[in-house]
Amino acid sequence: MTGMMSEALQAGDRSEVIRGALVRRRSPSEDRFGELTHYAMAMPGKLLRPLMLVTSAEAVGGVAETALPAAVAVEHLHVASLVHDDIIDGDELRRGRPSVQARYGVADAIVTGDALLFDLFAAVAECPAPAEVVVAVVDEFARAGGDLCRGQVLESLMTPPSAAGPGSRLEDYLDVAALKTAALFRAACRAGALLGGGSAEQADLLGDYGHHIGVAFQMYDDLLPYLDSGESGKPDVSDAANLRPTWPVLIAHRDGRREHREAVEIALSGTLDPAETLESLRHAVVGSGALSTARSLARERSRIAVARLPELPGTVAAERLSRIAEIAVDRDH
Repeated sequence: MTGMMSEALQAGDRSEVIRGALVRRRSPSEDRFGELTHYAMAMPGKLLRPLMLVTSAEAVGGVAETALPAAVAVEHLHVASLVHDDIIDGDELRRGRPSVQARYGVADAIVTGDALLFDLFAAVAECPAPAEVVVAVVDEFARAGGDLCRGQVLESLMTPPSAAGPGSRLEDYLDVAALKTAALFRAACRAGALLGGGSAEQADLLGDYGHHIGVAFQMYDDLLPYLDSGESGKPDVSDAANLRPTWPVLIAHRDGRREHREAVEIALSGTLDPAETLESLRHAVVGSGALSTARSLARERSRIAVARLPELPGTVAAERLSRIAEIAVDRDH
């Protein structure tokens, strides 16, 4: 099996190798516990975080195979956070199908997320790397998990908006994006650099890349309910129903005319039903030109992310990281 993985990785089929490793780790089981964890992991998305991890390892001169168990681990951490997010937000859809909590109930969903979190450490322990490197990777993931939790708490303080108005929350939004989303991208890239034998400076460079891509990813993710290009795989009204001031909404309140600011304030006041809230926000976001501005700012953040990639020794891998940056801000889900 190891030889087959090496051949596939050399052939460039990293997504399929990662998917295969995820399937093997969460193969169907006859007991309820196995069913729960398999269901949660059965439909991985674009696998950006694990792809960034193995590609970061290659970008510093290492091999993807050494980083593969950690790539599996980072996807477990990501999916666990989604399972818990769906509980917090009350979302019943995830990636186009019932969320874990919608299908199995809140109690089992909590257990599922916890189980995936614990198993990620077991996966990291399987990395064929020196013990001190494995410990450093565990530290990266643990720090990212703590940041994610801090980001969740900060996000809850933004909802509903304060009396100062949504426009005052742009800095808070960026802090939430850095903690709740970008921290895991950062950890994936730093872990890959460590497992690839990179220097401290290279780990910092890739960590900065991951941070900026993560923020850009979240900025663009918040545009999806207002774009016509596809489905996000979760209810479009989720953020609206939770009165969450997202990136384009905040831009609309900052840059729009009075009618757009008022539309945002009324929408986030909690006096409308979720569908009406989303429609009011869409009026503000589209009518104010915030959609274009928000998209441009996300792409600018992506350009910042890739600026220093040519400094890395693995030029082919660095080019792949640049392409991943493009995907992060040009997708339909």
